[in-house]
Amino acid sequence: MAAVVVPSAAVVAVLVAIALGIRYAERRAPPSVPGQPAGGIVVVLGWLRKLSLDQWRAIDAETRREPADAGTTSLTVLVVAVTVAASLTLQQYLGDRDMYVQLFPPDGSRYWELRWYVWWSGWRVFGYAVLPMLVIACLPGQRLADYHVSLRGFTRHLWIYVVLFALVAPIVLYASTTPAFREQYPFYSLANRSYADLVMWEALYAAQFLGLEFFFRGFILHGMRRALGANAIFVMLIPYCMIHFGKPLAETLGAIGAGLVLGTLAMRTRSIWGGVVIHIGVATLMDVLALRGCAPFGGAPCH
Repeated sequence: MAAVVVPSAAVVAVLVAIALGIRYAERRAPPSVPGQPAGGIVVVLGWLRKLSLDQWRAIDAETRREPADAGTTSLTVLVVAVTVAASLTLQQYLGDRDMYVQLFPPDGSRYWELRWYVWWSGWRVFGYAVLPMLVIACLPGQRLADYHVSLRGFTRHLWIYVVLFALVAPIVLYASTTPAFREQYPFYSLANRSYADLVMWEALYAAQFLGLEFFFRGFILHGMRRALGANAIFVMLIPYCMIHFGKPLAETLGAIGAGLVLGTLAMRTRSIWGGVVIHIGVATLMDVLALRGCAPFGGAPCH
């Protein structure tokens, strides 16, 4: 029980502290006076405001829209929301293991388990990328190029993602020592059977992350931007958190913070590629660290 309560309480406390800090930064942080050194709390609140409220207001200021776009019924928002609901439903019911086993019963072949992950990854690429792209092509006045797929904003802000990865890596390193982590990763339990198995699995894993970032940080955010502005980030957080259900509790709660940060960066840079690199880099690191708890290559499955 303590193994669940303690990390849960810690994560909730951090989220509450961040929320209260943002509110305090909005209401109490005084402007700096030239030539006068600022106190520590003022500096902290100033940076907190700069990294949150100021970024969201900048997104609102950069959003091109007519006055009637805000607070009125939007066909684009409707279509995006319905597509998100339909895509996640299809993935849950058709892209799950039960459907795969029903269509392709275990046959004892060497790669039956890996083919399940081909099925899993394929449905996610379809639901996260192919289906939304088809919808964008059918929406009047919408261009795929506007949905945060440019590399330009990513390359200019690459240093931000390097810093984020450096901050996350120690957390992943610590998490990799916990039983819950090693029972979960790598998803493909035969990843330690051979280097070929590991490479094929990581390629499938990376492909679905590419689709995931386009879906959450491109399709949803840009699709709702004209109507909601930066509020689109907060809407996106809900399904993004929910797709982590079933993973370790701390990771699912941590997805809220990660979604907030990556969503804000995607809207400011108009690029999903930083999130793609972070997701693939962290996921690969998690699998490599998890393999330390597995048998050597060619040995028994990881879990």
